[in-house]
Amino acid sequence: MAKEYAVEVKDVSISYRILNNISIRSSLFHKKTRDEVFEAVKGVSFTVEKGGILGIIGKNGSGKSTLLRSIAGVFSPNFGTIDLHGHSVSLMALGVGFKPLLTGRANIMLSGLLLGFKQKEIEARMDEIIEFAELGDFIDRPVRTYSSGMHSKLAFAITAMLETDIMLVDEVLSVGDERFKKKSLAKMKELIMDDDRTVIIVSHNIDTLKELCDKVMWMHDGEIREMGEPTEVLEHYAEFMST
Repeated sequence: MAKEYAVEVKDVSISYRILNNISIRSSLFHKKTRDEVFEAVKGVSFTVEKGGILGIIGKNGSGKSTLLRSIAGVFSPNFGTIDLHGHSVSLMALGVGFKPLLTGRANIMLSGLLLGFKQKEIEARMDEIIEFAELGDFIDRPVRTYSSGMHSKLAFAITAMLETDIMLVDEVLSVGDERFKKKSLAKMKELIMDDDRTVIIVSHNIDTLKELCDKVMWMHDGEIREMGEPTEVLEHYAEFMST
């Protein structure tokens, strides 16, 4: 039987242009400045089968979150292609998607609409999302007043309760108090039990990736260093980071 892929990434490269500071003197004399280009992801290719759970690990600056946001459609790669085969996708990450001046309740509605859900569908899940997020009266206050832990709770609750075909998780499981971490981990396990749901998790937590994932990809300096069985890849990564 031919494999059915939910995510196909082919030769993806993503670059940022770093704007150098321009002094008043150089601007007055029209001196040309040369902008630096930082290549965050370099020709990366991989596939995730439908129902697969891929973990991505790597040191800070390795391109993990940049790649995840590109898969989510937050921005487009400079080169290469990303094919989700028509599946719905959600990104669970800090600092992405929320409007800081809107309340938590309003952001739930907005996030749901952006994920493609109808207003009635979101309203039907609203109380469930609010209850899971455990924000109390803060749900009706602007998101700009939230701590990073509160932000992560709301992000997780929205994505967990408004279930999409592909879930992208960026470190959100590692933020918040211990009780909420256990609660969110239990919910994540429940969600990925669905054989049709595809999950990609970016994390520095080796134990989490080992427990949840059926495959792990180690990124280093924008490239895939190793990809394969979780225990083996994570062992090599831990050895590399300890030297």
